[in-house]
Amino acid sequence: MSSNEHTQWYIGAPNGVVLCINAVSGGEPSGELYHSYSPDPVRFENFEQMTLRMEHLYDELRFPHPSNNSRTFAGEMMPVQPTLERKKIMSDESLLSRHGEIGTFIVRVQHRQNSSWQGRITWMEQDKTVSFRSVWEMIKLIESAMDTVSDQEDEAEPTWFESRGD
Repeated sequence: MSSNEHTQWYIGAPNGVVLCINAVSGGEPSGELYHSYSPDPVRFENFEQMTLRMEHLYDELRFPHPSNNSRTFAGEMMPVQPTLERKKIMSDESLLSRHGEIGTFIVRVQHRQNSSWQGRITWMEQDKTVSFRSVWEMIKLIESAMDTVSDQEDEAEPTWFESRGD
């Protein structure tokens, strides 16, 4: 494919993340995520680790700024110390060259409102982008894509984006 065919492949924000899914076990993905501020992958073993590690990055960057303060019922919560100035280490081209064994997604969180995330996710293998209104909805989109990948052995058509109407 020429680069012109990848119309949805862009980072587009300082907090853009490339999410690489390498395995799925018991419905939980494992893999790594990449961002512009480190050449090293951030590994995760399930959706909870993935979202907590992404949230930590957004807190450090202070972007997007959360509309709610963090709460805890387990005692005093230590505030995240934001990095005053993070320098980009990886170019967008380098980030976009990362791929998971099962699937690859570009996640662009635009807002953190109502104690959740809103943004856009691109499934790189399908070159399709969908908006999401919550972390839960983003996770469901990733699960649906991974189900589609596993169903391809049965030659099922990808339906991830067709059902959304975006």
